[in-house]
Amino acid sequence: MKWALIIGASGDIGQQIARDLAQDGWSLYLHYHQNTDKIRNLAQELQMEYAKQDFLTLQYDLTDCEHLEQITNNLFALDAVIFAQGTTWYSLFSELPAGQLSTMLKMQVETPLLLLQKLETKLTRSPNGRIVFIGSIYGGVGSAMEVGYSTVKGALSAFVSAYSKEVASLGITVNVVAPGAVDTQMNMTFAAEEKAAVAAEIPVGRFAKVSEISYWVQSLLSEKADYLTGQTLYVTGGWLK
Repeated sequence: MKWALIIGASGDIGQQIARDLAQDGWSLYLHYHQNTDKIRNLAQELQMEYAKQDFLTLQYDLTDCEHLEQITNNLFALDAVIFAQGTTWYSLFSELPAGQLSTMLKMQVETPLLLLQKLETKLTRSPNGRIVFIGSIYGGVGSAMEVGYSTVKGALSAFVSAYSKEVASLGITVNVVAPGAVDTQMNMTFAAEEKAAVAAEIPVGRFAKVSEISYWVQSLLSEKADYLTGQTLYVTGGWLK
């Protein structure tokens, strides 16, 4: 049985990844921080539909990079790790509070990288070890008003480019799926007029569905994807990149 750890499984993209992987026969460790009811409902839903698979929940605050054994001690077999967590703040960079920048760096870069140090040995035991980050188009092109977010997402692409070279001989692939505009709760803060203006700039003419992002995560986890590593896949509908 294949096991995947989904960091940020309570988010819109994380939940879709969980449903799609469960349908593909994966058992899952479902990480969350605060959305207890949402993650329990997801685990119950998946357990009822896929009774022969296992769905375990893990609570952890990713701004804490010093007690990662609370995650690693609860993992048994492990074939894939997907980092689907993320947060952002909109402001001029000169006005971005240091605490918010620190939160983004810890949640999306420092803690995930330190976690992978501890999980590398487990992943090497898998015949097809996989690591996938959900990045962002802004990690490649940058965005005014989201300089901090653009920085942390760009750091992920730099990391996979380098780390993939160290673990390729161990049978582990490391990639980023970098969406453009996606129809998620994080984008619900925008007014309808603002969303329409962005959609008009996208050649495909609309925001992505979360299933259209999850599809590429599924593809990278396939046994046939052994030869693709160190890459950032921009899934943007032709927008910006």
